[in-house]
Amino acid sequence: MKVGKWIFLLLASLAAACMIGIGIAVGERSILGIVLAIIGLNAVMASGFILKKRMREKGLLE
Repeated sequence: MKVGKWIFLLLASLAAACMIGIGIAVGERSILGIVLAIIGLNAVMASGFILKKRMREKGLLE
């Protein structure tokens, strides 16, 4: 597996963890936890899309 693929696997795992965090925060009725998990999810997803675009432009992705 190429290095780029491992990075995307890590980002996908972090995004899934943030989604799980949202569910846990909803269960605990924690507004702060929900907001932080949503911000974390947005940050991880945005960085993943930006990284994918840059790698595609450089020709590092198939």
